Amino acid sequence: MSETLKYKETYSIFSPCSREEREKNFLSYWDFSQRHAGELLEDDKDLSRKREKLRDFQNQPVRSRAPLPDPEIFYRNCVTWHDDPKTVDKVTLMLTCIYKFARHEWVGISGAWDATPPMAQCQSVEDKISRVHLAEEFSHIRLFHKMLRTFHLDKVEWVPPGPLMQAVYRTFPRLPGFLMDAPAFVTELMGMVFYQHLDRLFDELLREKEPEACQRLHQLLHEIMVDELAHVGQRRNFIGPVGIKLSKWMIAPLFKVFFSDIPEARLLFDIDQMIDDARRFDYSTVPAEMVKESWLPSYCMEGLQ
Repeated sequence: MSETLKYKETYSIFSPCSREEREKNFLSYWDFSQRHAGELLEDDKDLSRKREKLRDFQNQPVRSRAPLPDPEIFYRNCVTWHDDPKTVDKVTLMLTCIYKFARHEWVGISGAWDATPPMAQCQSVEDKISRVHLAEEFSHIRLFHKMLRTFHLDKVEWVPPGPLMQAVYRTFPRLPGFLMDAPAFVTELMGMVFYQHLDRLFDELLREKEPEACQRLHQLLHEIMVDELAHVGQRRNFIGPVGIKLSKWMIAPLFKVFFSDIPEARLLFDIDQMIDDARRFDYSTVPAEMVKESWLPSYCMEGLQ
């Protein structure tokens, strides 16, 4: 088991902070993101260091020893279930779950990208951070795509949702901060908790039968989780004391609504445990090597032992 950093419970992601601390942390995060992600390649919705990482994976491809028992089950059900998910093998369920989760991310960040100003027009550090943040999220979709290709799924397409859902995702990023900041923080926290549970599921389903594929999925997910851990802290930094109370209240309903659209999630994960993990999230649950690569708000590090 990976060594973890020990934090006092009171210095969790919900730790109190002052407005001055938050302002300093925005500057700290901006410095980190420039070093970590590299140059913004705006026309490609990409970043130079993220592109290099993807190229490294592409230059050393890994494929599962065997394809899925019936790949058409994935293609038929990856957007909406037409079969009974209870009759489908768990590896295929895991891959349809990954696709659906990533598809929600893709639609959401596409709407947010259109709603945020290009870097040349960004007036504040917060706007610049948001632009780079979204480019990192697009890089995650490319890594999720690599996960699916690892299992010989070479015909995957990212299907846009219907007009109503597209309208919701286009509208959300345009809401004022006092309405958007808390749910945006909770969705980032949901992503991180989901990835922690997914990371364990890889071992449960693949470690013995598909060790090379299992290792590759861990590597791809690690790249995403380092970013997501920083995004959790970055989105937390937008929120004051009222917003943080609202965030705690929103965790259960947002998790339940989101995963209700992914029926296989309940066959793979304990959603109630995810909710509990999110409510109690602190950095003691994160491997030390991941924390060292990522970024944490300073007010969440005072309890380091």
